[in-house]
Amino acid sequence: MAKIIIVEGKHDKNKLLEILDEQVDIICTYGTLGEEKIEEMILPYELEDVYVFVDADESGNKIRKRIKQSLPNARHLYTRRMYGQVSDTPVEYLVKVLTDAHFLVKPDLALPEF
Repeated sequence: MAKIIIVEGKHDKNKLLEILDEQVDIICTYGTLGEEKIEEMILPYELEDVYVFVDADESGNKIRKRIKQSLPNARHLYTRRMYGQVSDTPVEYLVKVLTDAHFLVKPDLALPEF
């Protein structure tokens, strides 16, 4: 089963691609997500492992709400409100969020195990 991460923009996508060490399809909503876009971009992945990793702001919350209605089984990953955008989140925190969700990260970025 493929892993899919839904993000808002290309900066978010590029930041995650710098961290991930496995094949993951990353879909950009480009800040908006209407019914037509959901049907076209997201619903084809409803049988895959879908993760939502959007900004901690009003736009991100709207996207989460729409996706929860269309893909209730999608898993939601969160950045902290103080970071605001996924692309502005420190790499160390993104590594933690991604590894906690069982994604493989590049070995030089992996958190030490205790």
